Amino acid sequence: MQHPILREKEAVGPKPQTDVVLTQRRFPSVWRKAALCIAAGISLLTFLHGWNILPTYHLNAASTKEPKTAGQPRFSWYDIDASPDLIYHQCYDDYYCAKLQVPMDWWRDSEQPGKNFSLAVIRLPAKVPVTDSRYGGAVLTNPGGPGGSGVAQMLRSGRATQIIVDAEKHPNDTFGSETAKYHDIISFDPRGVGHTTPGIHCFPDSLARSSWTLQNEALGLLGSSEDSFFRNWYRSRALAEGCSAATGTSDDGSEAIGEHVNTSPVARDMLEIVERHAEWLAKQAHLARERDNLDRQEKDQTTTERLRYNRGEPKIKYWGNSYGTILGQTCASMFPDRVERIVLDGVCNAHDYFFGSWFSNLSDADAILDRFFAYCHAAGPEACSFYSSTVAAIKQNYEDLLNEIFERPIVVPSSTRRGPDVITWSDVKSLVRLGMYQPLIYSPMVADLLTSISSGSGTLFADFKAMANTFSCPSEDCISAGPFSEECDQGDNGPDATLAILCTDGPGLGDIDEESFQEYWHALQQQSSVLGDWWAHTRLGCVGWKTKAKNRFQGPFAGNLSHPVLFIGNTLDPVTPLAK
Repeated sequence: MQHPILREKEAVGPKPQTDVVLTQRRFPSVWRKAALCIAAGISLLTFLHGWNILPTYHLNAASTKEPKTAGQPRFSWYDIDASPDLIYHQCYDDYYCAKLQVPMDWWRDSEQPGKNFSLAVIRLPAKVPVTDSRYGGAVLTNPGGPGGSGVAQMLRSGRATQIIVDAEKHPNDTFGSETAKYHDIISFDPRGVGHTTPGIHCFPDSLARSSWTLQNEALGLLGSSEDSFFRNWYRSRALAEGCSAATGTSDDGSEAIGEHVNTSPVARDMLEIVERHAEWLAKQAHLARERDNLDRQEKDQTTTERLRYNRGEPKIKYWGNSYGTILGQTCASMFPDRVERIVLDGVCNAHDYFFGSWFSNLSDADAILDRFFAYCHAAGPEACSFYSSTVAAIKQNYEDLLNEIFERPIVVPSSTRRGPDVITWSDVKSLVRLGMYQPLIYSPMVADLLTSISSGSGTLFADFKAMANTFSCPSEDCISAGPFSEECDQGDNGPDATLAILCTDGPGLGDIDEESFQEYWHALQQQSSVLGDWWAHTRLGCVGWKTKAKNRFQGPFAGNLSHPVLFIGNTLDPVTPLAK
């Protein structure tokens, strides 16, 4: 049977390769100038894993499972059937989840059969019923990455987002609440990510992934040794060539997942989520009217009209962070007449992301480290363990530590909780990277670990690293079913999805030879001593990537919207600096 979504071509929207002329009146120059970003932060448990880029709201799979309560089974996404409609199921206590079926290729011929994605969608309900006149609709969010899980973001910060977008007054406060608005907050795992299926997986099981990660850690970052470049170059090529080959083809010649996880079809998925949610709202209005049994006919009629669903009319309210601003810009450029309100938070330059060299990101990174030194001194020795008599002395102590550990890594004997370890220059650089990404959270920890290894003891640092090293051997069911099967625990696939999205969004990123890449890397080192080596790994991951996106919007990234875009940026940001 033909997929209902594909019955009318006019609902699909423009094919991404088509240049749609849009005015730039609503998109000021800051959009063109603000630097590219890939991720706004990294996970506490995975920050040491070499080049991996993870989103701010990254959580592992176990953290997005609802705790099992007495008499109730644990929630599982596998228990939800995918549907072309949004059918919400209660999940994670007071959230609602759905699996929305969308075509793998939105722009294929409507008569041509093809594969589908099942998008994991999660909703935090509004504080008022949808039939209440104060219901303000849904706000769609994305946490960044690319490869960030919207489900994880929702569980971590969905309520905080709702507090920000809702009226300050509580719904039960009758005074002055008639014009207040309260919103659903909706997010989703994009194509290939998290609980959305099928997922992008570069490794047959979690054991293979963990082994690769540990080898990366032992190898170290670019700049960690004389031969670090060549080892990282060839290892990155091995991963990119293997993963793109595995995800860029299919055994039966049908649609391959790797061709359809780039940003453009995800922007179309966003439109579908909003469309199907509007259809769901209309059904709720109808059910409410039946439930009221016409006793409140006039009010019910008003509600029915307000929530009436007309195909192609629902508009998007969106808040995107970091890479989520790329997604928002793409959606607004492809479907400008379908955008109501949009917030771009931690703004990325769409042209740099899709067509550029990723060379304008690190202008503020070292300034953030300088602030760490300054605030450590201001806090004093009781609050900052890395304190010294002057700001300059703190900075010098840090630089001396880096130089010392580069020449003489710290040997750490085994303990009852972990095996032996060696604390290296790469470990320290990765730790500081974590502090620069989320300084308000991690600066005290960074200070304590730097202090510990400055005294010659690596025990505390080794204990911290050990938290990231989790292993699970393939089960008998996995061995029986074979690699990449549902029976195999493939671990967190965020880094795999990140690669696939980045390298198909910017297909020219991998077209660079060894000599040219070394020049690029050294130029980044000049831009930032804190993040230059690590940022080079980002582009290095695409060297050898073969798969191309089938549908790729190429601009212009502009549009005449109903309302101006709200751009948000920090004074200092490690990879999304304010335009100079």
